[in-house]
Amino acid sequence: MGKMDVCLWPLMALLILGIPAVHSAKCPKFCVCDAVTLAVACVNKNLTAVPLTIDEITVKLDLRGNDIQELPTNAFVHTPYLTHLSLQRSNIRTVREGAFRSLGRLVFLNLASNNIEILYQESFDGLSSLKQLFIDRNRVEEIKPGAFSQLGFLNLLSLTHNQLVYLPNMVFQGLQNIKWLRLSHNSLNYLDLEAFAGLFTLTRLSLDNNELQFFPTETMTRLPEVTRLDLSYNPMTYLGEDAVSMSKLTHLFLDHMSLQDFSNTAVLPSKNLKHLDLSHNQLRVLQPLAAGSPKLTRLNLAGNPIYCSCYLRPLREWALRERVRLGGACGGPAHLSGENLEAVQPGELRCQSQEAMLKAELEEQLRYTPPTTPPPNKAKCPAECHCEADIFHSTCENGGHTKIPRGFASNTRLLDLRGNHFHYIPSNSFPGVPEVVSLHLQRCKIHELETGAFNGMKGLIYLYLSENDLTSLSPDAFKGLPRLTYLHLEKNRFTQFPKGAFKLLPGLLALHLENNAITKLEPSILTGVENLRGLFLTSNVISTVSPKAFDPAPHLDTLHLGNNKIKDVPSDALSKASSLSDLRLSGNPIRWVAAEAFRAVGSTLKHLYLDNTGLEKMSKDSLSGLGSGLQSLFLEGNHMEEVPDLRPLTGLEVINLAENPFHCDCPLLPLRKWLEKVNLKVRATCAYPPELKGQKVKDVHIFKSCPGERTSSTQAPRTSKPPKATKPKPALLNGPKAARVMKAKARATPGKRQTQPQRKAGHS
Repeated sequence: MGKMDVCLWPLMALLILGIPAVHSAKCPKFCVCDAVTLAVACVNKNLTAVPLTIDEITVKLDLRGNDIQELPTNAFVHTPYLTHLSLQRSNIRTVREGAFRSLGRLVFLNLASNNIEILYQESFDGLSSLKQLFIDRNRVEEIKPGAFSQLGFLNLLSLTHNQLVYLPNMVFQGLQNIKWLRLSHNSLNYLDLEAFAGLFTLTRLSLDNNELQFFPTETMTRLPEVTRLDLSYNPMTYLGEDAVSMSKLTHLFLDHMSLQDFSNTAVLPSKNLKHLDLSHNQLRVLQPLAAGSPKLTRLNLAGNPIYCSCYLRPLREWALRERVRLGGACGGPAHLSGENLEAVQPGELRCQSQEAMLKAELEEQLRYTPPTTPPPNKAKCPAECHCEADIFHSTCENGGHTKIPRGFASNTRLLDLRGNHFHYIPSNSFPGVPEVVSLHLQRCKIHELETGAFNGMKGLIYLYLSENDLTSLSPDAFKGLPRLTYLHLEKNRFTQFPKGAFKLLPGLLALHLENNAITKLEPSILTGVENLRGLFLTSNVISTVSPKAFDPAPHLDTLHLGNNKIKDVPSDALSKASSLSDLRLSGNPIRWVAAEAFRAVGSTLKHLYLDNTGLEKMSKDSLSGLGSGLQSLFLEGNHMEEVPDLRPLTGLEVINLAENPFHCDCPLLPLRKWLEKVNLKVRATCAYPPELKGQKVKDVHIFKSCPGERTSSTQAPRTSKPPKATKPKPALLNGPKAARVMKAKARATPGKRQTQPQRKAGHS
């Protein structure tokens, strides 16, 4: 390629993309603009509107962490060439119709962590090329008909952590190419028959962490291509005959529910099912699947109180005959307790005496006696409330009540009282509703719970007390809730961890205390909740974590401590967390990670988040102890110039190193070599020397001059401090890259080298 060709190459590329070749090099105040990648970042600048002076040819725009509140119609009319737009944490409450109307090239839009409540009919009008849309962690409670009708190319729609209760017919109409629909962590308790109608390309549906009490059989039959369905953490107690009728389903997740019975024909119509997860339910015995059922390869029963008697023998024989792997262990009798189901032979599964067999047979008959259905009648319902007898739901949401209404039907399962003005909940406030599974008391201005407020609610599993004014809890606040499993106390006014308030909740699995003002975690704060699996403390002001804070909960699996004031990895506090798999420390002011900081959880940790902490350096042994079990590592948005040895992390599936000012010189050679060997998309770009700024670490050739680069040694030389920046020889840049660098330098303005432009981590 001649010199003239090299000069014309960038111009030809712009013309091919349809982008004007004229570039005025204008950049809004407080923003960082990259003329090479056509990216603009205005992150955490308290902007109240989309800047009007953004260059027309901008392709990537990052407006995270501002105070925009409302996106008006044609908000982006001045940037028609955008392909990526990030608007997380911008306090957006309203998206007006036609806000994105001019963005016909946009393929990625992130609206997560805002305050959007309603998705209007034309909110996404004009996004004809959009492929990924994230609206997670908002307050969406209503989707207007036709809201997605313009998104014909969308592959992924994520609406997790919102406030959806109900999905009407045809709510997702227009999504003609959708592959994955994520609706996890809402409050869905009812799906209309045609809620998913028209989603003929959908292959994956996530409905976990909702409040579905029955499998929505008829609704799911409208999904002919779904292969993976996740319904974990829903309060279902029974799955009946032919409940799951999905012709292409291969993976079904029904774990962490309340299943007490599972029909042996429940999945009979789903002929392609290979993996069935029934773990962490209340199943004591399970019959083998009926003849003609799908050929399972794995049936997970871990965490169930399986009683390994003669009544389990048919299942074990069936598993051996059909070569089905069984996960789980015996819960009894004593001589088999804890024994792996795969290790138990059918001959060992016997009832010890005739008397025991007769007793067990009677119990089985009682178990399988179908519940009597009361004659249809008008549901009992207090004034200003709405009750549905057929689905056992009662709601008095936003009814202006100042006292807890009385007179609900005794078989009520879901009771929704959110948005009222109770201020305090006196003792025995819920008489006559022992079967309520899910109780909603969000946004009720509650500042006090009297002792025994929930007495008699023996069936309660989900309790939502979010967005109230609670500052403390008495030790007996939750008396009378023996089955409470999920407790939500986020967005209250706690300044101290309510230590001792959970001692009467031995079955508690998940405790949410996000968005409070807790300052420290004292010793043994989890006393009484020894079975706790998930502790969520994101967005408090925690600066101190006692070394013995988590000792009483050895089964802790998920620990979220993001966006606090923690300055060091709490290694001592993790020493007893021998089951931890998900640790999130994002957004804490952690500048340094010491050697072996995660060794205590090295054998169990799967997901580690250290992003956006301001991290400057990690000891070369900071990840020591972590090995093939770690699946994801997030280090984006920090100030690191190099990283520790990543070679032991052979099980990584996701790693993000974006937005770090990597010094592309010899100390970074080990990272470069690692990048060449792994089959992962790793976002790591050079910040220094200036000639290489913005280029991918794996693409630059400056490392060829480093000692040992051509040797077979696996350990490259390492220095304690990065050497001074060295300019690469011009020959190390190929023609197009050299042209882009020269062009960027020609347009550079004073101060342009101060900040690396920020990009959305994880998506490009």
